[in-house]
Amino acid sequence: MLRIEDLHATVAEKPILNGLTLSVPAGEVHAIMGPNGAGKSTLAYVLGGRPGYEVTGGSVTLDGTDLLAQEPHERAAAGLFLGFQYPVEIPGVSSMQFIRESVNAQRRARGEAELSGAEFIRLAKAEAGELGMDVDMLKRPVNVGFSGGEKKRAEMVQMGIMRPKFAVLDETDSGLDIDALRIVGAGINRIMRAPDKGVLLITHYQRLLDYVQPDRVHVLTAGQITRSGGPELAHELERGGYAEVA
Repeated sequence: MLRIEDLHATVAEKPILNGLTLSVPAGEVHAIMGPNGAGKSTLAYVLGGRPGYEVTGGSVTLDGTDLLAQEPHERAAAGLFLGFQYPVEIPGVSSMQFIRESVNAQRRARGEAELSGAEFIRLAKAEAGELGMDVDMLKRPVNVGFSGGEKKRAEMVQMGIMRPKFAVLDETDSGLDIDALRIVGAGINRIMRAPDKGVLLITHYQRLLDYVQPDRVHVLTAGQITRSGGPELAHELERGGYAEVA
């Protein structure tokens, strides 16, 4: 599904990713853990196509299609979803409006019929309910005045409506209390656990992996994958830190 080969990338001409190679097959959830400054968020932004993150070598394909040759909106239409560590606020634009425009833009790009207003509202209510979120919150401007947990739940509602093929989730556990962590973890499993989907879950801590059991765990240090293993690797990191395991 997602295949990254010898990926090199710079930010402000500073090398951050230094030959990163990683494969995530369809039907699997892979977790990436690593110290601050290792390149975890840079990897997420490179996959999403954020401006300012320059790829200087290597390749990335999603289901055999060259991801790096596509613009960010084309990557989204192809089924890539990027969850942010710090979801941005967009004053003046309601979450309902933002998500509906986003999902219909993707449907148009794929030659699919757009969701009507009634269809979208039914879907938004169902997804918000699954995540324990009052759908009226989606009438507010995107993330404005939301707590950390509310921002992450709103992002999960968006993912649930869009139903992407592959999700890159950058520290989705950031700012979540225990209850929100459980709800968001269940949301990831419900939306993305399928034979034709995949997830790259970027996190600092084991706690999210108690709710979203990964198939593989990878250690990212200095812009490279330095070790990979099963879910037990995350517990080793919790006990001994990165210096002991990488």
